[in-house]
Amino acid sequence: MNHVGLCVTDAHRSRRFYEEVFGFTHRNDLTPEDRATSRLLQVPTPVGLTAIYLVLDGFVLELLHFDREGNDPERVRAFTEPGLTHLSFGVDDIAAACERVRANGGQVLEDTDLGGLAVMVRDPDGQLLELLPRR
Repeated sequence: MNHVGLCVTDAHRSRRFYEEVFGFTHRNDLTPEDRATSRLLQVPTPVGLTAIYLVLDGFVLELLHFDREGNDPERVRAFTEPGLTHLSFGVDDIAAACERVRANGGQVLEDTDLGGLAVMVRDPDGQLLELLPRR
């Protein structure tokens, strides 16, 4: 696998979230040319893409920010909807990770808490994330 791409509404806020909550480190930014990006991603010009690459234990997360009018609105996706449902992270301390989620603009879904075994949270854009104990 090369990377996983995640569309975000605020690149700086999302970068800070993933660095502060999970310990990602910044690898590089990329601002590709609109014409080729439009064709590859099937996004009408102007695309206005900035991609921020973050790395954690060999896993690469690409934060995609489209600085343009006409982006689709955020919506809550059902877990049963086909496609990517969530990202899962092992953490040393679930309660401490939940506090970092809250402190960095995310949401802890309290009704999913399995008493330290697992909990679902959302990043600042609503992306569903699963927290599990690191083993």
